[in-house]
Amino acid sequence: MDKITEKSASKFNGFIALFLVIALFALDIFLLATGIRTNDFSILWFFIPLVIISFISFGGFMIVQPNESKVLVLFGKYTGTVRESGFWWVNPFTLKKHVSLRIRNFNSDKIKVNDLHGNPIEIAAVIVWRVVDSARAIFDVQNYEQFVAIQAETAIRTLASEYPYDTNEGEKESLRSSPTEVAENLQKELQKRLEVAGVTIVEARITHLAYAQEIAQAMLRRQQAQAIVAARFKIVEGAVGMVQQALQDLSDKNIVNLDEERKAQMVNNLMVALVADHEAMPVINTGTIYQ
Repeated sequence: MDKITEKSASKFNGFIALFLVIALFALDIFLLATGIRTNDFSILWFFIPLVIISFISFGGFMIVQPNESKVLVLFGKYTGTVRESGFWWVNPFTLKKHVSLRIRNFNSDKIKVNDLHGNPIEIAAVIVWRVVDSARAIFDVQNYEQFVAIQAETAIRTLASEYPYDTNEGEKESLRSSPTEVAENLQKELQKRLEVAGVTIVEARITHLAYAQEIAQAMLRRQQAQAIVAARFKIVEGAVGMVQQALQDLSDKNIVNLDEERKAQMVNNLMVALVADHEAMPVINTGTIYQ
């Protein structure tokens, strides 16, 4: 397959061309009037070709809006692209194909795919893109807008299968915890796929990420369990530090001297008070009653 690269097309100022065509029409009218006045119908040999040329010339006018382009094709051959906005005149026999150069958004549908661990998830993304090579967008793919949509879905599926949904032990990146890295990799993957169509990716980001409905409740309980374990670990770690500091302060300041048995009892009481889910109920020792 021949690779087509965009090139600039030959064009002429449309206002000057319009003035010349109007002048050609005026000449036609003058020739017709002269032939009628002099009864010289041989002048029709000049009049008729000029009229045909005048009407054909109108087909060469075109208007190019800002951030748009016209791809010109002459008898099946690509002749160039007009990117400059304005009123132009080109070869009237060329076919003019319109291509928008504006930045566009593509919102993908929510698709179901398995992550790195095989868990079914729902994922969607927004793709910001624009055409940078009009010739390749027209001639190298059948429909560049549809091509972007299909390749975007394929890239999202590929990316989702390369990352876990959430971070586990030994994993540094995941779809949920590393949105910046995931977005950069998605943009690179899309750019590699869409380069053939003359399209550049401005930005690509995940807009929806969730477990599939069939495992959502189980995964929610798992996340809750992991959060509880992590919170308990922090509580125990803090409680151990507080007990250690309390025993150290009592010893350094000579507030009370405790033997090993009483230290163990104090540690037990403090750990129960600090780690328990409910508030500790203090027991006040008032001594022993002898009868």
